[in-house]
Amino acid sequence: QVQLIESGGGLVQAGGSLRLSCAASVRPFSSYEMGWFRQAPGKEREVVARISSNGGTKYYADSVKGRFTISKDNAENMLYLQMNSLKPEDTAVYYCAARWYLSNDYRHWGQGTQVTVSS
Repeated sequence: QVQLIESGGGLVQAGGSLRLSCAASVRPFSSYEMGWFRQAPGKEREVVARISSNGGTKYYADSVKGRFTISKDNAENMLYLQMNSLKPEDTAVYYCAARWYLSNDYRHWGQGTQVTVSS
């Protein structure tokens, strides 16, 4: 059974940093594009960042460019999101997701981790 388990969320003041981690049981991990998504109360889920299966290509939402960094460790089956200069509008539940490189959509999702940024 595929499992994606996020950790690292919490409460932080504006301007602070958090590092989210996602432990993935998808195999082989190197064949999966990975993404971080978030959903704030009353809003639709949105993509935050994506990384290609080999880690060579990264995409960031405009709202997080220059502040967030996505990375992928294929040897350890881990996905990370380093979040710096956090803003109150970054408050949301953050999810990691996996998409097999030949698939059209993300079929595997974690349970989410709460990130709260206080002003």
